[in-house]
Amino acid sequence: MILAFDVFGTVVDWHAGISREVEAIKTGVNGDAFALAWRAGYQPAMRRVKSGELAWTRIDELHRMILDSILPQFGMDDLTESQKQHLNKAWHRLDPWPDVLSGLARLKSKFTLCTLSNGNLGLLTNMAKRAGLPWDCVLSAEVFRAYKPDPATYLGVAGVFDVEPASVMLVAAHQDDLAAARACGLQTAYIERPGEFGPNQPKDVSADPANTLHARDFLQLADQLGC
Repeated sequence: MILAFDVFGTVVDWHAGISREVEAIKTGVNGDAFALAWRAGYQPAMRRVKSGELAWTRIDELHRMILDSILPQFGMDDLTESQKQHLNKAWHRLDPWPDVLSGLARLKSKFTLCTLSNGNLGLLTNMAKRAGLPWDCVLSAEVFRAYKPDPATYLGVAGVFDVEPASVMLVAAHQDDLAAARACGLQTAYIERPGEFGPNQPKDVSADPANTLHARDFLQLADQLGC
């Protein structure tokens, strides 16, 4: 079986990473609010691509568009171009959740592991290199020229490995992502990440009966899958 992992929120803690980096650049900025504002622009930006308003655009470029739009509201429109470029690549430097490296090592002993993220290939590769994420393969929306939840992404994983969709399991911390994968015939596993949006905005991690598996973290998922 192929385990395909959502990345932002599921594998890495984007909120803590973005908060830390923006506060390091500009003293006094509310890193929590900045991280949430940046992330809030993610879906609207992708919708512009899906609708055809924008041609295919990598997440790095979408992140930069969102960044430029929110800097003034945080009093940061005086950043130099070099600072903006560095901050935009904070998404390449996110840290994994504490259970991830040991959990992935166990899962890799039995399964093929790949990413299935809207993040672009360069971003995901840089992230994996820095954090030591042991992927067997890095797959991205960039490969399929479609953003999740487009069926082309989920079915694309099965196509890459020449297996039936049921031989792929999407592992994610987002119920909408998992529902879209199930609609394409994939197996699914939900991972709880109650702190994804930071300590001031706890996330509902209630079980969804439709999920085939529900695990607290990657270590518990490894237990459930016999690794």
